Amino acid sequence: MTLALATSLAERAGRVAAVAATHADDVDAAARFPREAVDAMIAERLLSIQIPPELGGEGASLSEIAEVCSLIGQNCAAAAMVFAMHHIKLSSLVSHGTDSEWHRAFMRRIVAEQLLLASATTEGGIGGNLRNSICAIEVAGGRCRLVKDATVISYGAHADAILITSRSHADAASTDQVMTVFTRDQYTLEHTQGWNTLGMRGTCSDGYLFTGEAPAEQILPKPFAEIAAQSMLATSHLLWSAVWYGIAVDAVARAQAFVRAAARKTPGTPPPGALRLAEAVNLLQLVKASTIAGLREYETAKADAERLSSMGFAVAMNNVKIAASETILSIVNQAMLICGILGYKNGTPYSLGRHLRDAHSAQLMISNDRILANTSNLLLVHRQDTSLTG
Repeated sequence: MTLALATSLAERAGRVAAVAATHADDVDAAARFPREAVDAMIAERLLSIQIPPELGGEGASLSEIAEVCSLIGQNCAAAAMVFAMHHIKLSSLVSHGTDSEWHRAFMRRIVAEQLLLASATTEGGIGGNLRNSICAIEVAGGRCRLVKDATVISYGAHADAILITSRSHADAASTDQVMTVFTRDQYTLEHTQGWNTLGMRGTCSDGYLFTGEAPAEQILPKPFAEIAAQSMLATSHLLWSAVWYGIAVDAVARAQAFVRAAARKTPGTPPPGALRLAEAVNLLQLVKASTIAGLREYETAKADAERLSSMGFAVAMNNVKIAASETILSIVNQAMLICGILGYKNGTPYSLGRHLRDAHSAQLMISNDRILANTSNLLLVHRQDTSLTG
């Protein structure tokens, strides 16, 4: 991406962030979809920036997409998470759909129509274990049919297409999975579960019984195991971390504003929260450094399918997610202690209730316990890299 285009991307993201900020409190209070922010993303044509230029997109790198996630996340975490999850699904198409003419045409359509993509990987009976499926896709006469009890489809009612996982056929093992693209006119959603949560309320991650039928060519040509390892693992952990970093940035900014206001009232006397602010900034830098390092590792590895599927790469990406999701809670807590009752109260310039509630989702979006269990198994056979040169 050229410097001019990168500058344009930052400006476009800034305009979306401003819209998101205006409606963030109402989105949270009403647990409603951040329609205004998503409409702004569409107007700024941000939903297709990842798609290669030869298909009409802008070829944005994951690092550039992460920066957009962070900018929006500093204003409305729910809107930023919708943007992140859309681009996580889009990464599967960009990485694994370019050899299929249908998926290439669909990416051109995403560019032209700014379609919003959603994901359906969770399922009743397996929870959030995306590498297992109970449902199986049925393929006959050039058509595919699927029924899935999807316990969570984030913003499913508002999506233009859903990328959904299933077993590859009725006799397949639970881990023998495929991912299929279904467009809005090819499926129905029967509402089964609501989304009345502590935080991330605007993602509207309700549960649905999904019933779809489409041409069989809409099944992605690569096994889902390959898609998960080479695109979804990294993009999920890195873009989520960018959103969480954005939450922490705004929490620290509010705490810093509080300390500065206190300092003006008592010139020459350090405010009580000054030391805590320094600690929070230190933690914020750790999250930033870890996320940037993960993004650089991904950008280096993405041209090498073997490296993307390696144990070392999986461990590194898992560690980015664990570090970011745990540290931002400490940062927001520190900010709350600095701002005191004005941070605890809603409706003040220093309010941090939404930040704290949204931050608690981080350890649950793919449970940290599940990730740590996976990492511990990998470490039984993987030799940890201890160098500083990567």
